[in-house]
Parts: sequence; C-alpha cells; structure tokens
Amino acid sequence: MAFTYSGKLYRALNPVYAHEPMSGRGAERYGGRFKPKGIPALYASTSVLTALRGANQVGDLQPTTLVGYRARIEMVFDTGDAAALGAAGIDEAALADPTWRDQMRTGTMDCSFEASRRASVRATGTWSCGNGPNSVRPVLS
Repeated sequence: MAFTYSGKLYRALNPVYAHEPMSGRGAERYGGRFKPKGIPALYASTSVLTALRGANQVGDLQPTTLVGYRARIEMVFDTGDAAALGAAGIDEAALADPTWRDQMRTGTMDCSFEASRRASVRATGTWSCGNGPNSVRPVLS
C-alpha cells in the first residue's frame, strides 16, 4: 500500500557531490542498499542521525555534507507494512539481510534489489527501516 509523505528529509553525502545534492550520482556510481550500480538514487532519512549513519557505514566518520529538504513524495511504498510486503511478494527477512554489501561486491543479486524493483512498480519511493527509533529512510529513484 502506497502513501504520501510530506515533511523534512535529510541526506548525508560525500562533499564531492555537494554541488549537486539531488543527482544520486554516488549511488549510481557505487550502488547502495536498494539500488545496484548504474541506477541513480537518493538515500535520505527523516532523522539527521540516520542520514549520517547511512552515509558512514564503514569505518570512522568521514567528511560529510548534510543537506535538509522539505519534501512531498507521492506513492511511497512502506517496507514497514507487513501486508504491503506480502502483497508485493517481498520477504521481510531479505530486507534485513546483513550480507547485502558482500553480495553487492561479489556481483550476486541482492534480495533487497529485487524488493526495491517490486516496490518501485507500485510506488515512486521506497521506505526502509531507519537506524533509530521512529526513523525511516526513503530511497528515491
């Protein structure tokens, strides 16, 4: 089931991309949790902390540009909605698979890519669970 999100979003990105924070070029170049290499995507959060954690998942805190947006996004697929996941044929356990980065590096199809593909058929934005309480991460493509 899709919904409309209206509110603040935050992105933490490499300063190299600070001059074009809406491009999605980092995700396009390197891939990400829900999108393989070659597909631009914006990873954002309703929480500053979740945005920072998402951009700095490996190692220590790196130089980061934090951007805030006021957003209105229609047709958002909520991965926290068990009924919507079931209707889309998405496995909740696959979304939480901690080996996604290893799968991406070895070129094997990550289940979260498939989940994102299925969700995008139903919506323009995909929401994943955030790293903090009451935090969500939209992946916009």
